Amino acid sequence: MRAAIVEEIGKVSIKDVPKPTPGHEEVLVKISTVGVCHSDVHVVKSHWMKVPTPFPIGHEAIGIVEELGPGSEEFVKIGDRVILGLGGWGKYWCGACEHCLAGKPMLCTRRKGLQGVFAEYFVVWAKALVKLPDEIGNNEVPLACAGLTAYSAIKKLSNFGIHAGKTIAIIGAAGGLGHYGIQIAKALGYKVIGVDIGPEKLEFIKKMGVDLAVDANEAIKTVRKQFKLGVIKGVSASIVFASKVAGFELGLKLLGRGGVLVIVGLPALSEGPFSVDPFSFILRGLHITGALVGNIEEMRELVDLAADGKVKTHVGRIGKFSEINEVLEELEQGKIVGRAILEIQ
Repeated sequence: MRAAIVEEIGKVSIKDVPKPTPGHEEVLVKISTVGVCHSDVHVVKSHWMKVPTPFPIGHEAIGIVEELGPGSEEFVKIGDRVILGLGGWGKYWCGACEHCLAGKPMLCTRRKGLQGVFAEYFVVWAKALVKLPDEIGNNEVPLACAGLTAYSAIKKLSNFGIHAGKTIAIIGAAGGLGHYGIQIAKALGYKVIGVDIGPEKLEFIKKMGVDLAVDANEAIKTVRKQFKLGVIKGVSASIVFASKVAGFELGLKLLGRGGVLVIVGLPALSEGPFSVDPFSFILRGLHITGALVGNIEEMRELVDLAADGKVKTHVGRIGKFSEINEVLEELEQGKIVGRAILEIQ
């Protein structure tokens, strides 16, 4: 079978490799379509950590269950159309530790990440799969990671008392995660300010349904002028999907008293840390939290939202499997609005 393999840092090769066989509670999935995530760029180019070569890549896929391993028949059957992604971390979690029992399997110390779906076939743990209804087409494949990550991040707001009706800012709103964030936040009842750079992206996020679209360079002035929360003007929460430290800093500045900064995008390590003024932070009663993908139940909830037509993927680039390096390069250069996908079959 064909599979995408990183043989040298920065470049992906399509290689012929053996077709895998499913083990205990595993299934073999014939991959139809895959999503290309910005994190794939970071992994291929070792922006986050040095990775050993060769290694397979890809963590967003839709496919058909073709073969069952022992014990997997309880969860899926042959012919099921399923989505493979990072729910719970994607490939395995123990289900019994304090993190799993708290609904956070992505923090399980025994978790196994899902990597390698840029291939014609992939073996995966059956419990990590979510079945798809006919209403969801193959182009919705980025729901597997980008959509799930955005959904989980926005659901965190209720933990801080930020409920429907409140105004939130989404930074990096025209990106692969951000455009999901807009739709999910609106579906859950929030007022949304979409923040990005350039007229083309601002026009796009208006179409996605934001209450206000604003360029990042004008965001602080605009938000402080229009939203007065207590003595200090600002929004109830900033969710940063942009993978830039500058986005974190902007999100913090947009917050009103008691506001929450939710950090989602992971920048290259070369960008370094971002600073927080402890005096202002404490007196304003702010909170900072991170959001790391989601769990399988959240994936099911998101699939239901998508099936109801409340969340839809904007696909800015559809490529052939052989075009993977070109798509990764376009993604790194910020040329793709929304998501990129590859058709495998």
